[in-house]
Amino acid sequence: MIVYHGSDVVVDHPDIKHSFRDLDFGRGFYVTTIKDQAEKWAKRKALFSKASGQAVLSIFEMKEDLKGFVYKDFGDDIDSWIDFVCKCRDGDPGYKVFDLIKGKVADDRVYRVVDMYHSGVWDKARALEEIRIYPTYDQIAFITQTAVEALLSFKSSEKVGS
Repeated sequence: MIVYHGSDVVVDHPDIKHSFRDLDFGRGFYVTTIKDQAEKWAKRKALFSKASGQAVLSIFEMKEDLKGFVYKDFGDDIDSWIDFVCKCRDGDPGYKVFDLIKGKVADDRVYRVVDMYHSGVWDKARALEEIRIYPTYDQIAFITQTAVEALLSFKSSEKVGS
């Protein structure tokens, strides 16, 4: 399976140690199966880059045989997903029991919904109702370096136009 990582640099040797903050699924190396999504992330990253200022898409082959890895796939279960994302963003280390985690992306619009739920402004039913109207994007978080090295092979990179 082909997966993409958007950045402001070529990432030909991904590692988890460059993850510096608690994201949707904790700290790790994130990819997506959706090229357009990765391109948008690369453009955003380049916009705030102090280094190259160039949007770059790194392309990987991901092995699909996950035997031997602890893997969580939220699929369409946004009820469990929203609580998991809130815990990860709070710094809860529970995600570290997994090697990989797959699920929806809390993009800017979905992030606002998650924030409304997380802060107690909206109850879960209202938040889930809102999330269902947004397009679905995916993300796969590699939580362990062992999973990165065993499952990802760098194929190529390309600059993303503005």
